[in-house]
Amino acid sequence: MAAGELETAWFERHGSTPISEVPSHWPEDYRRVVERRISEIESNPQIALIEQPEYKRRWNVEPWDEQVQRALRLWLLDRLETPAYWPEVALTTVARLADRARQDAEFMRVAAIYRGQESFDVAALVAELVAGESVPFLPVLRYKPTGLRKREAWERTWDLQRLEDAIDARTELPEGDPRRLSSEEATKLKATEVGTIPVPPKYTSADFLSSTFWRLRGKLDVPKERFISYPHCERDADPTMVVAWAGWDHLQQAQALATYYYQMKESEGWPAARLTPLLAGLLELLPWLKQWHNAIDPQYGVGMGDYFEGFVDEQLRAGGLTRGEVLHWSPASVSGKRRKA
Repeated sequence: MAAGELETAWFERHGSTPISEVPSHWPEDYRRVVERRISEIESNPQIALIEQPEYKRRWNVEPWDEQVQRALRLWLLDRLETPAYWPEVALTTVARLADRARQDAEFMRVAAIYRGQESFDVAALVAELVAGESVPFLPVLRYKPTGLRKREAWERTWDLQRLEDAIDARTELPEGDPRRLSSEEATKLKATEVGTIPVPPKYTSADFLSSTFWRLRGKLDVPKERFISYPHCERDADPTMVVAWAGWDHLQQAQALATYYYQMKESEGWPAARLTPLLAGLLELLPWLKQWHNAIDPQYGVGMGDYFEGFVDEQLRAGGLTRGEVLHWSPASVSGKRRKA
């Protein structure tokens, strides 16, 4: 190549510059290894054949600067998930997270390297990081109409699975309990009341309102986000995005959401219309609360799924709303039917 006897696009494809001399800054022992290899290539035609660029594996290594930026970003995101940023199970805002970041010397040092300068907008950085790793709490804020239809299919499947589990649970009841079923009776009842549970459809990128949501959820809509966002629930005094840590279980999410709902209703004086998306969020959590958190709680004397269902029903009555109205809620910019009541 140096003599102009050979042309190849291999180096150009990989953003690499060909050289004809062993670099002097390499360690001496490594230089000797490379020189022996070059000698073998020159003297052995079989080795020379497979050492031609056209037969070499494409490395496609991520550029070092990009690796550094990615590592710094992941470190900052990990830091934003630490307990210091979530001292209690409560919704917070990007502005409050940024306030905590300013008091975090380690975060500020790494952020300065990430931004490439000592002076940077902390609030803008935190907002950028959180937005890139968060998914909205309501389906209507995540999916396009095609995605909402697929979501309904998934929910029907989950309902059937819960019914099947409930029937199976009756086989574990003690002898003499009138609700107890034998294995044969349970099998027959499942065939009658459940039948064959359909496999719900997979999602595609076209089903999501944002490529970020698609990246974080994928074709099976598996939550991989770090944060949950609550659009249209911002306070007047702090219009930055309201968020929760996605590591909380369904009960913790419900507790944080109900607390925020109560604060906005009592302290901020929000009317029923403005509180509606918060109630919709609690309704979305109810099936999971009843599935995973409905054992009798010693403090409340009731299952937490039943407790939150009572809380939601009470708030619906107080606001003059129905479940259907809340489940059909959508922001003004989103048209079309939300879902069945």
